[in-house]
Amino acid sequence: MNDTIAISGHRVPRDIVDPSTLGLADAAAAIRQGDITSEAYTGALLARARTLAELNAFITIDEAAVSEAARDADKARAAGSAAPLLGVPLGVKDSYLTKGLPTSLGLDSLAHFVPREDADAVRAVKRAGALVLGKNNLVEMSYGLTGHNARYGQVKNPHARNRVSGGSSSGSAASVAAGLVPASLGGDTVGSIRVPASFCGVVGFKPTTGRWPRNGVGPISHTLDTTGAFARSVEDCILLDQVVTGDRTAEVSDDSYDLKGVRLAFAPRQFLDLVDPEVEDRFREVVRQLQDAGAEIVEVDLGDDFNALIQTTTWGIFAHETMGAISEFLRRHDVPTTFEAIYDGLKPQLRQAWGHIVLPDGAGAVSAEAYRTALNVSRPEIQRRLDKAFVAHGAQVILQPTTPCTAPLIEEQATVRISGQDVSYLALANHTVSASSVGLPGISLPVGLSRAGLPIGLELDGSLGSDSTLLVLARKIEGVLGTQPTAI
Repeated sequence: MNDTIAISGHRVPRDIVDPSTLGLADAAAAIRQGDITSEAYTGALLARARTLAELNAFITIDEAAVSEAARDADKARAAGSAAPLLGVPLGVKDSYLTKGLPTSLGLDSLAHFVPREDADAVRAVKRAGALVLGKNNLVEMSYGLTGHNARYGQVKNPHARNRVSGGSSSGSAASVAAGLVPASLGGDTVGSIRVPASFCGVVGFKPTTGRWPRNGVGPISHTLDTTGAFARSVEDCILLDQVVTGDRTAEVSDDSYDLKGVRLAFAPRQFLDLVDPEVEDRFREVVRQLQDAGAEIVEVDLGDDFNALIQTTTWGIFAHETMGAISEFLRRHDVPTTFEAIYDGLKPQLRQAWGHIVLPDGAGAVSAEAYRTALNVSRPEIQRRLDKAFVAHGAQVILQPTTPCTAPLIEEQATVRISGQDVSYLALANHTVSASSVGLPGISLPVGLSRAGLPIGLELDGSLGSDSTLLVLARKIEGVLGTQPTAI
């Protein structure tokens, strides 16, 4: 074994490196090059997960199984394997089916359900040599934005234990922020990757809807759902995207962070309307930094009714498709429960919400006609306005604060206070629903801390299918801002 480890291209004495600080690409390279064994690295992460169990970031960890898998990875390396993620443990949101490892969907009733198959995205990372360290905690049925789970506990923010982690991919974000894993798989329907990424100070990548496989992942909406990832750097998200999709056009080729010729848009009337002053100040400072680095910033206006349009359209589709999507998933994958049984077992607040908007006879249910209007009239109009920003204004990316505030207190998560107003926690997704509404790729980058030490996120949204361009630009912006996080 080597006495040094390569970190971001520089050799560092191995005895001073904390394994929990290694990013995905560095950890994979260290194992491939013999700087560290998978068994030693995995053992260090398991020990850290035990120490930080109070975060409730994981529902299930099979220590014996992942330790054995790590030893097998070391044998594979000795035999000549150079798989891109060989021997690196990842976290996986507990809505993904995992062969031989329980998949609860966040429900007490499925605590002991062990699937016979892996979700397609899990199969892809395993094929690349990755190990599943464990299954990350989540909001029941992925229905929530704060990280509360009645059965498995509130996921706590690693930056402040009295703050929410965000959701629904709560444990996935917290586990990366806390250095329990270098990356994790999550899911995003209206912001369930980007919101917790912002609150926990990590990178959260939502691909163009349909770019990453969704088969084998507990759904909410076939129109809006996408799988995606959390990591500590954009480079690590690029690596995961390559592994899952096979697309290598976002290959990291150099360390140039020149933004000359890059045109970035932002819509202050739409995305700075209800934002905490400290978050807005940091966002505007980031915009100035990007301008200083050579980027051209274009202000756009998406229309007086844009926010109301995306809210009504996106949440209407979200709720209308839930019952059918879940019922079909349960049938297709032989999950031993029914939609009715899930509904009956939900925590009271969520059961009330489903009764109001998800059940067809609910007082707030979206009618079939309104649903068709959302799909066939409202979504194309939203797309038209966003296309104008990308095409007419020549913007490659639209910028906004990922969340309108930093992570709320756990005890105040039902009604949150933003810019002096008490609003529903659903407002935490006010900015992320824009990309979700029409399936755009989006990525949240950590861009510093508030005065209270809480992370602030910057969201970059690209045009449909521009994932590779978005990732390359995000990496440049990350380099300009110099805000790559480290494990807590």
